[in-house]
Amino acid sequence: MTAASPNTPIDIAELLAFYASAGVDEALEDAPINRFAEVRPKQAERPPAPAAPVRESRLQERQSSGPDANRTAERQPSSPGLDASGIPDAPARPMAAAAVPDEGQVLLARQLATSASTLDELHRHMAAFDGCNLKFTAKNLVFADGNPNADLMLVGEAPGRDEDLEGLPFVGRSGRLLDRMLAAIGLDRTSAYIANVIPWRPPGNRTPTPHETEICRPFIERQIELVNPKVLVNLGGPSAKTLLNTTEGILRLRGNWRVHTTASGVAIPAMPTLHPAYLLRTPAHKKLAWRDFLEVKAKLRAIS
Repeated sequence: MTAASPNTPIDIAELLAFYASAGVDEALEDAPINRFAEVRPKQAERPPAPAAPVRESRLQERQSSGPDANRTAERQPSSPGLDASGIPDAPARPMAAAAVPDEGQVLLARQLATSASTLDELHRHMAAFDGCNLKFTAKNLVFADGNPNADLMLVGEAPGRDEDLEGLPFVGRSGRLLDRMLAAIGLDRTSAYIANVIPWRPPGNRTPTPHETEICRPFIERQIELVNPKVLVNLGGPSAKTLLNTTEGILRLRGNWRVHTTASGVAIPAMPTLHPAYLLRTPAHKKLAWRDFLEVKAKLRAIS
């Protein structure tokens, strides 16, 4: 755009019209200022500011030699347990380092599980095992409940809030529903053994990661092998997928007999069924779980 000449009224009118359309309706100066021609020699002549360490060292010298030196020294904390304001520091909390799930932890879990010759020994190994990060956010190790000599073993996925607080599997709402399901086929916790694939509650009841599941897998597999039940019931999809080595969904799996094979080669008939927590959310599917438990009852009678 060519600059308008102040001697040409037409150009001036066009320029003013352009300013008005652009929202410029008031002059700030009597004379126009060419911003591009401005130079700032004063800024170039300013001496550089001293570095921060120099200022700090001079300040320290003044404080150590000035009349306020004594008062400054009195304000300094007299012990390492106080901060500059005189407020005691919060006591340090010793925290165990959470393990990062990896193949090394899976190998260690497998070695510990294999070395356990009894359920009590397995329990001790799991309580001392620090290779799963879930242990450091859970309150309790949820090992098992019921009768280890029972013919029936039920395995869920992971503890919830109530289970984490009490250290027992299936003690909340889903546990009470499971008790009613067992009672419907003439069983209770004295005639069944109950455990989970994951013995520690995931924070916020989140889904365990594949690494966390693989770390805990040797423990639950050894637990099943030591109990040696006649019938295994997988409560929910995660339990069925982990222990039956399948990727099928629980609605496709349920109601069909599968086989869980232990490390020693023992084949245990397994019935995948719906988890009680799922049944609480979807009551219409309780009839499906009832059919599965009738199959379990018939299997137990046939084996006995």
